[in-house]
Amino acid sequence: MSQPSPTRSADQVPAPDVALPEAEPPLGPDLSIGAGTTTPYEDYVRASVLTHLQQLQSDDPGEMVFLVTTQVMELWFTVIVHEWQTAADALRRDDLPAATDALRRSTWELEALNAAWKPLARLTPAQFNAYRGALGEGSGFQSAMYRRLEFLLGEKSASMLVPHRGSAEDHAALEKALHEPSLYDEVLRLLARRGHPVPEAVLRRDVTERYEPDPAVEEVWAAVLAGPQESELTRLGELLTDVAELVWRWRNDHLVATRRAMGAKMGTGGSAGVAWLEKRARKNVFPELWTARSHV
Repeated sequence: MSQPSPTRSADQVPAPDVALPEAEPPLGPDLSIGAGTTTPYEDYVRASVLTHLQQLQSDDPGEMVFLVTTQVMELWFTVIVHEWQTAADALRRDDLPAATDALRRSTWELEALNAAWKPLARLTPAQFNAYRGALGEGSGFQSAMYRRLEFLLGEKSASMLVPHRGSAEDHAALEKALHEPSLYDEVLRLLARRGHPVPEAVLRRDVTERYEPDPAVEEVWAAVLAGPQESELTRLGELLTDVAELVWRWRNDHLVATRRAMGAKMGTGGSAGVAWLEKRARKNVFPELWTARSHV
């Protein structure tokens, strides 16, 4: 007869295997940054620089939104110039996919630029006059980055460098842009390389002068737009038309905002104000892309 197993005391019973809970991940980012150092976000974005650029010149609370909106527009000009220069460089080396990618990005950026008019679009004359004096002789007409944007569109004039003589860096950048083919020049050269009859006079034109429409270029675009709708060149033409339309909307939004805020007064910095903006709003960017549609 077998003997019963001896009873084990509590301290002799082996403990069951119990998995210790894992340490939970932190709910937010690691904020343990040493004293006296900046955050990686600040190092990359330079937010503290951007948010301390607003040097108000009046006591009117509306001046802040005017100043910040203008600075935001300058940043968008910088991005769009970068995209169009990227597109022009890609066209020069026959890399149409890279060019269209840059142009497509620029349409989204132009939409954001145009939306920046919203805070200013309903200014009454009294509200604008409350801080208008703070602008002094300042005018958007004097923006070097906007001038580079216009040069890339083919709107060139050596006289536009005059306001920037006091800044060696801006003047040099504009002079370089003045003597380089515009984005549209590079498009027309690409069309010629693809076998389209772009006139030699257009291809060899003085690129420091404003681009003027040519009937033969209109015929080229009419042929492209009437051709296969999925072709690379048709898509390029429609993308350029998107860009042109958004630039036209920018000019018109500028005109309307100025009309509401100051009527027909002389603009700041001695510009003609509404009269000059009206003239600009009547001009089409990439003109033959618009007129060619009547012949398709």
